[in-house]
Amino acid sequence: MTDDTWPARGRAQLLHRPDLGGIPATVRWLLAVQAQDIAAVPLALRARSPGCTAADVAAARADRAIVRTWGPRGTLHLIAADDLHWLFPLVRTGPAGSLRRLRQLGVTTDLDEAVRVVDRVLLGHGPMSKAELGAAITKAGLPAEGQAIVHLASLGARAGLVVLGPDLGGKATYVHAADWLGTTVPTTTDRATALAELVRRYRRAHHPAEPADLAAWSGLPMGEVMAGWRAAGDEPVPVSVDDGDAVVRLLPGYDEYLLGWRDRPVAAPHLREVHPGGGVLRPAVCVGGRLAGTWRIRRTGGELRIVVTPFGRLPDRVAAALTAEAADVGRFLNVRTTMNIDADRPTTQGEPDDRRRL
Repeated sequence: MTDDTWPARGRAQLLHRPDLGGIPATVRWLLAVQAQDIAAVPLALRARSPGCTAADVAAARADRAIVRTWGPRGTLHLIAADDLHWLFPLVRTGPAGSLRRLRQLGVTTDLDEAVRVVDRVLLGHGPMSKAELGAAITKAGLPAEGQAIVHLASLGARAGLVVLGPDLGGKATYVHAADWLGTTVPTTTDRATALAELVRRYRRAHHPAEPADLAAWSGLPMGEVMAGWRAAGDEPVPVSVDDGDAVVRLLPGYDEYLLGWRDRPVAAPHLREVHPGGGVLRPAVCVGGRLAGTWRIRRTGGELRIVVTPFGRLPDRVAAALTAEAADVGRFLNVRTTMNIDADRPTTQGEPDDRRRL
């Protein structure tokens, strides 16, 4: 890996914040945007789309231009609606994991029954909260509470029947795909054609990258990835001429930039400060493509205070850029925001929940 690898990857990931024409175009470029953290994903789009607001992200979802659903690696992502027909059937995971977990949770069912019940209770009812969906499934004969609801919904999603609707009160809703999108989500595709498209689009948004990076990101077997890589050929990858070395961004936890390759853009001594284990990926300060610290949000009344904990001394230019970034987070969320750099406080693994949520 050369010294310019991560600045180049930052440009491919749109961290230089080009104007592509709005939220749907940004999601389409990125191919799929990690969205397991409902509060973090809008901030990931803020870091890449100039002048957008949280309301713009919500509007793009309400307009069905982007859809939150299970995507690469079986985790929740935002995907452009017009990419679902080829990307979803390519990366959808098998049912074994959810069925096994349901058995562990005491829910006795098979795949056909689970899909049939979820289909029946959601169709024609519009978005339902997790609690509402669980109550409806239980009434239909399958005891469903807690994580069992999510696993039953994911089985319905795997069959092309379920996507996530608009957030209500900061919580997810579940909706029948036919009600939300006008049709169910395809579950089959021409895999060879879709693989070649996946490779082209992944390389554009992750350049430079190798087949093993795509396998890690997509969850697909290496053999399939290699077949798609060969089919895509040596098509040139467009490279921005913007200076990635100057870019300073506040990235939320679980940002795509932290998950897009096998390796992470952080020096080994600081890896656990960003990724302490247990599936946690903390909000990170990105400077010139490399992570230079972590950050957290403190809420005081109607205001936000952003606290940056750098890995080392930050140059004045970077500190000034972080002040501007914090102000932009406030603009994006439409809330007064202040920032301070907590240079004397080391990052620890025991941060309060608000640090992991944003």
